[in-house]
Amino acid sequence: MAVKIQTRPVNQSVCDTLINAGADPLIARLCAARDVKTPQELEDKLTGLLPYQSLTQCEAAAVRLAEAIGRQEKILIVADYDADGATACAVGVKGLGAMGATVDFLVPNRFEHGYGLTPELAEIAAKKGTNLLLTVDNGIASLAGVARAQALGLEVVVTDHHLPAEQVPDCIIVNPNQHGCSFKSKSLAGVGVIFYVLMALRAELRRRCYFSDGLKEPNLAELLDLVALGTVADVVSLDHNNRILVSQGLKRMRQGKMRPGIRALFEVARRDWRKAQPFDMGFALGPRINAAGRLDDMSLGIACLLADNDVQAQELAAQLNNLNIERREIEQSMLQDALDSFPETLPDRQTTLVAFREDYHQGVVGIVASRLKDRFYRPTIVFAPADNGEVRGSGRSIPNLHLRDALDLVSKRHPDLILKFGGHAMAAGLSIWEHNIPAFQTAFEQAVRDMVREGDLSQTFITDGSLPAGDITLEQAQNLARHVWGQGFAPPSFTDEFHVVRQQWMGAEGKHKKVWLQKDGFEFEAMFWRCNEELPEYIRTVYRPVANEWRNNVELQLYIDYWEAA
Repeated sequence: MAVKIQTRPVNQSVCDTLINAGADPLIARLCAARDVKTPQELEDKLTGLLPYQSLTQCEAAAVRLAEAIGRQEKILIVADYDADGATACAVGVKGLGAMGATVDFLVPNRFEHGYGLTPELAEIAAKKGTNLLLTVDNGIASLAGVARAQALGLEVVVTDHHLPAEQVPDCIIVNPNQHGCSFKSKSLAGVGVIFYVLMALRAELRRRCYFSDGLKEPNLAELLDLVALGTVADVVSLDHNNRILVSQGLKRMRQGKMRPGIRALFEVARRDWRKAQPFDMGFALGPRINAAGRLDDMSLGIACLLADNDVQAQELAAQLNNLNIERREIEQSMLQDALDSFPETLPDRQTTLVAFREDYHQGVVGIVASRLKDRFYRPTIVFAPADNGEVRGSGRSIPNLHLRDALDLVSKRHPDLILKFGGHAMAAGLSIWEHNIPAFQTAFEQAVRDMVREGDLSQTFITDGSLPAGDITLEQAQNLARHVWGQGFAPPSFTDEFHVVRQQWMGAEGKHKKVWLQKDGFEFEAMFWRCNEELPEYIRTVYRPVANEWRNNVELQLYIDYWEAA
């Protein structure tokens, strides 16, 4: 597979402006290469959040919820079964509850109900005596479900962030991506959308002098640990608005001001909440919550997030941890099966991967698709059996291919092929009939081939260029770690040539390497993960400076993402 290393261009005038405003020179350089335009975008004050008034129908949703609270109507939240949906549900339950609402939640089971608000879920809600259905992180595609709920006498408010189809449900919809919405952050996660609705609701209740009757006005900042977790776990782009939400949530975590369930998840994952980072959300806490929705019932994950005491939270977090261990075992088995079915190197002309076996697990197809995409650098869809001859697929894409648009193109060219689909640029889901897998594979390959350009299928490392040897320090690594990096605001990485001084195998099976590298008279300890090759004397690397903690010692290490002979 061809690999390219590119350096992000830096807007020097912006960089100078940031430095003049007091920014650290390296941080200024990194941010000026990430489309930051003003010093204000380096701030994380909550006053810098975009106003809820610019989010279409946010105030209308607030008015309807205020009426429901005033009339003590039963509000039922219908959630999604991933970490964004779980945190959004917890934010909704806690926020509405703090404002005096009668609120409960219902989360579809991936294996019984499928995704989103379905007609079946609407009927379950009606039997519960629900007056108002509130969706979180779903609903924009639930035409039949909303229609059924309304036919049963329920009103529906949709809060979602997924891309809409040409037709949307006929109800109040709060979604920054709906047509005509002027809200500038199109990357708001589902949990961010419901947080905004709660801000609008609190303002509406203030206008009604609702809090003057003895009910204390809630401090919505207390929900920001949940908002940060869901935002990072859903891998949405961290634009300035999302960086504020995540930064404020991380600050609360580091101060110990978090839900008992989040604290318990930190402990069971053996991560230090005092040094909480976006990495912890994406790779430690998020996967444990997601494991509930993948293998069992997301109600367990939501219960953990809603737990009111440490004992209950620790018990639920332990169950989530066990599910995550089981998930990893299933994932490894499926991944190996899939790898065995593909050649070591794909033919040059092949632009996609599609995998299916009758024993694949529905809950893990997305992760396996992600692993295969990383391995082959191709848009990948993995299918697993559903029922009645149907299979459900989950896909992951590469930066230069919009996966939902690719599925949309397949659907337009072959109207009877895809039963339903939805998603984003980088991740999408779909359902087809099992007997149509070969036809889909051909149509998907052709659609992607028509959409990509030469060079799109070459893995490219976008770096921040060279780092002077004198700046590769523990202090600089710790400085970088204090900032919010993630999807769309990439963690800093650098590229430099080093002299290999010595190298040694690491790990029980010798799968990793610790290497001592030299540059301009400075020596650095570096980790090469999953490296079983003998390194030449001079190498060019893509690396990240990391403050590594081991037995109460903190030391600088370079984590090597890629290397080649220099």
